[in-house]
Amino acid sequence: MKNDGFDRRSFLKGAVAGGAAAATVSLPKTAEAQQGAPSPASQSSPAPANTYAYLNPEEAAFVEALVDHMVPADQHTPKGTELGVNTYIDRALAGGWGKGDRLYMQGPWKPGVPSQGYQLPLTPAELYRTGIAAANAFCVKSHGKTFDKIGAEQRQEFLLGLQAGKVTFENGPPARVFFATLYQNVIEGMFSDPIYGGNRNKAGWKLIGFPGVIAVHYQNVEKYRDKKYSVDPVGISDMS
Repeated sequence: MKNDGFDRRSFLKGAVAGGAAAATVSLPKTAEAQQGAPSPASQSSPAPANTYAYLNPEEAAFVEALVDHMVPADQHTPKGTELGVNTYIDRALAGGWGKGDRLYMQGPWKPGVPSQGYQLPLTPAELYRTGIAAANAFCVKSHGKTFDKIGAEQRQEFLLGLQAGKVTFENGPPARVFFATLYQNVIEGMFSDPIYGGNRNKAGWKLIGFPGVIAVHYQNVEKYRDKKYSVDPVGISDMS
């Protein structure tokens, strides 16, 4: 969606500005209770049917709509679901990161400052679960439909509202924290090694000219500094 904050050029610039600051907001008590033209898309092999490890059908519909909106198919890459960004997110939520294995989860749960990082009593998986439910409730209240069923312009308006802190969830986590996490995970799914489920066919790497695993090209870093280095990217699975 060009010129509205989510065009591909802007997307590739990096993670959400202010995401760390947003992550210091305390969770509302109501949310605490909820813890418990032909493009490469048409030329590439179709994405396999997904069997999700964590996402339920409603959550999967939200995530699929989200990644396809943030990474639309064009002349450069297929859309987000065909790149496996949704698969990457699901696997992350089902794994140690989603379970909060490396998060301090003992509290106290008070508002913090940006330097303190994530300050919610929710694991990332719980943040997704409560956040998606709250996001769908907001969309139903505003547009009569859940996020995956509203139009592209309505999705754009909603996501920009999340990013700017203009959307407030009645029963859910801080909206900006939720958005910052979503955005960061979409970036990771676009550019992580394909072994983690995203960046299918290394399309994200090819888009930015990244050669892949450093072990196979470290000797060329100095040789090609400030010069174009054209090579087929190599992933972890290619080395086994």
